[in-house]
Amino acid sequence: MSNILDLELLRTFVAVAESGSFTNAAPRVGRSQSAVSMQIQRLEQSLGKQLLVRTPKAVIPNAAGNDLLAYARRLLKLSDEAWTSVTGTSYAGSVRLGVPDDYAASLLPQVLRRFANEYPQIAVDLVCEPTDKLNLAIRENGVDLAIVTRAPNQTIEILRRERLVWVSSPTHMAWETCPLPVALFENTPSRAHVLRALADSDRAYRCTYSSPSLLGLVTIVQTGLSLAALALCSVPDSLRIVGENEGLPMLHDLEIGIIRNPLSDGTAVDRLHETLRRDLSHIGSQLS
Repeated sequence: MSNILDLELLRTFVAVAESGSFTNAAPRVGRSQSAVSMQIQRLEQSLGKQLLVRTPKAVIPNAAGNDLLAYARRLLKLSDEAWTSVTGTSYAGSVRLGVPDDYAASLLPQVLRRFANEYPQIAVDLVCEPTDKLNLAIRENGVDLAIVTRAPNQTIEILRRERLVWVSSPTHMAWETCPLPVALFENTPSRAHVLRALADSDRAYRCTYSSPSLLGLVTIVQTGLSLAALALCSVPDSLRIVGENEGLPMLHDLEIGIIRNPLSDGTAVDRLHETLRRDLSHIGSQLS
């Protein structure tokens, strides 16, 4: 039994422990599922202890595994810092970034392009889910960072405010229909904003469509059968912005921020977090 800990084996072990499976860990360390399994076997053999337990839902560390996990994170962070100090570049790694799909296309390309140029050795694994699922993913260690719309009473750092606007088909006047036909996102802060504005206006309405995705809402609005409310940054050219002139209630701005998994550390996560905080507020013309 060797008394030397292999950092690559530790990196794979941390990836498995944090992602909950060999399959999810594989892309994080750039190896196949079978290679990940073999690395965990080598680590367990070198220590003479079992480190992981398979449950019906996930692979989780046992008592020995949790002890090693704390040390592994510290060793890997020191390794990354040493690499950065000596070489002037970040250690190769990956970051799991969650973002709602209505922000991904409008807010991220410019940021991720700049990040890739500055840190070419860091891979970003993008997870597109609604805000409620991203909040859950942070709690369940499914992502390292998440860009989210702030929910009521949620404490996060606000990086930008985005106008929430009504949109319609350019060839139909759905706002003249009574009750007002409205398409809504599922379980999102913007949905709550829309419903609150409609309730305050006493405008009769009916929900004609509900979708977790931007594409779903855009498609139904393009048919002329419904209106929807979208973040201004995500409104496509195929839709028309409407509002108070069409008798629609005023909508409050969306507050966009970033949350970080408290279990996620290391240079790669630090660098992307810093880049997002620096750049998100400067994208587009509708800045806070």
